[in-house]
Amino acid sequence: MSTLVVYSTLTGNTEKVAKAVFEAINGEKELKNVSEVEKTEDFEKFDKIIFGYWVDKGDADERMKKFMAKVKNKTVGAFGTLGAKPDSDHAKRCLEKVKTFLEGNGNKVEREFICRGAIDPKLLDKFRKMTAEGMTGHHAATPEAEKRWAEAAKHPNEEDFENAKRAFEGF
Repeated sequence: MSTLVVYSTLTGNTEKVAKAVFEAINGEKELKNVSEVEKTEDFEKFDKIIFGYWVDKGDADERMKKFMAKVKNKTVGAFGTLGAKPDSDHAKRCLEKVKTFLEGNGNKVEREFICRGAIDPKLLDKFRKMTAEGMTGHHAATPEAEKRWAEAAKHPNEEDFENAKRAFEGF
């Protein structure tokens, strides 16, 4: 069995988790950034594919979604990083959305994982600026949000990497 671990990363979080997942895979395997495989059909030679994405607007990032759309009738796994708690409703909805998307192409989703990751500082600056201009709501830069963002900045950490390895062990 051969396995491809392919990831998309904005801040480096998802790449770090991808490397941990890669360590847990036995047999013939390759680790690639989506930019290395998105314009080729090289992925067809793999028996299994694991997709690593960062969450954007409640779903896998667009670059990874475009690549996932090409993969059909494979045994797959998926993992993501996001700024929210991995046991939050938001994280659960993201996992379900990605799973449903992959299954829509005839893929069999065998493993899933999601963990926190530091939020892009540019995005946080944008939220702070918009809050100063009057934005309210979930992404407003409130003291509570600042605490959530500070906690997310501590991830992914060693515990997250170990959990990712366990999630894909024996895949």
